[in-house]
Amino acid sequence: MFKQSILFILLTKVSICSALERPNTVLPLARRVVAIGDVHGDYAAALRAIKLAKVIDENHHWNGADTVLVQVGDQTDRGDSEKEIIDFLELLRPQAIAAGGDVIVLNGNHETKNVSLDFGYVTRGGAKKFSYLYDAKKYSRDRQLRKFKRHLRGRVIAFRPGGIYAKILSTHNTIVIIGKTLFVHGGVTPKYARYGIDKINEEIEQWMKGDAHKPRVINDSNGPLWSRVYSKNISQKGCALLDETLDVLALERMVVAHTVQKNAINSACNNKVWRIDTGMSSYYGGRSQVLEIINDSQLSILE
Repeated sequence: MFKQSILFILLTKVSICSALERPNTVLPLARRVVAIGDVHGDYAAALRAIKLAKVIDENHHWNGADTVLVQVGDQTDRGDSEKEIIDFLELLRPQAIAAGGDVIVLNGNHETKNVSLDFGYVTRGGAKKFSYLYDAKKYSRDRQLRKFKRHLRGRVIAFRPGGIYAKILSTHNTIVIIGKTLFVHGGVTPKYARYGIDKINEEIEQWMKGDAHKPRVINDSNGPLWSRVYSKNISQKGCALLDETLDVLALERMVVAHTVQKNAINSACNNKVWRIDTGMSSYYGGRSQVLEIINDSQLSILE
């Protein structure tokens, strides 16, 4: 109980700015990969899924050995405990690396919405978690902050490009390849496969750090953050696009989130795309499930 209390204080009171750099876009094959979909500000749901993946112990410390945990974006919005989720995964990653594994967190469309200062899905509780960052005297001449209601000003400071939490998100990829599997929040089409997925990661990183303008890919409804072409009512045309994308990148499958699946994690296009957003947060009330990939070839659903 004492250790859990210390951990809770760390997760809720301390702002953590990752000292780690953004991982490579292409990572080598891993013995075991576990992938978790959207958690939308529900720390309890995130913990349930991570425990289901069998990578943390009862004290919430890494015990997943060389497993690679992938969270496929949308940690933020719709719930009150986004900060706890972000902080916890940042604490967990160095532990995983020390054990020979890793924690790969991807940016989803809701992370980029926050860095764009679009707070349309932010809860009052979620905004309050960042209020400690706002000092009226210190920021008295900040014109940007004056455009926002007082309860959102700490969040602006946290998430605007160059802000402490924007910098944390800048160390996250938008797309990652592990072995022959591509992980992305929305979906990668042939257009973006040819554009260059490492280029996309780099552009978003530089924008979040405050060193570049907002890249066009952020708001493209057919881009990797927003596309639903593989996750909603997929057609033969959609499967053909998927085949083309995988051929361009010389991969075997894609794992996507972003679109809540009605019943469970499922696959389409002859198991070439796996849809893992089960709506597990309290906002949606879905079920906790995790996709497990062993040696890049054996796929199963944990629940």
